[in-house]
Amino acid sequence: MKITWDDVVSNRRRGGDVRVLLSPRTVKSTSGFGGALTLEPGEYICEHYHPYSEEFVHVVRGSLVMRVDGVPERLGPGDALMVPINVRHRMENDGAEQAYVIFHLSPLAPRPELGHVDLETLPGAHNEPQPQVGGAQ
Repeated sequence: MKITWDDVVSNRRRGGDVRVLLSPRTVKSTSGFGGALTLEPGEYICEHYHPYSEEFVHVVRGSLVMRVDGVPERLGPGDALMVPINVRHRMENDGAEQAYVIFHLSPLAPRPELGHVDLETLPGAHNEPQPQVGGAQ
């Protein structure tokens, strides 16, 4: 099943423009979920960790700094990085152009609400809904 950027709702709860494209909700996947995100210069994804999933990140355009357990790692176009289970991480666009990033998480948490633990909150984001990963549409 094909899913496009415009098929899913943007989520800005944790920063940037995050789109979960392929998930149990959109394509009935059973082993993980993935999508794409954009970060404008100065934007970031709040620090968090995943108790059940590894996260795979691939930078397509732009550059950013991934802070993994507080250690900065610079990523540019074509670079990829894996964040292990239970490791805190934060993504920051400290460059001059928009960053476009592909991500994938696997395996799935037992329930969607258990899959993500926020360690910081974006100002004003508490009103944003959680990204839709699992469950019925």
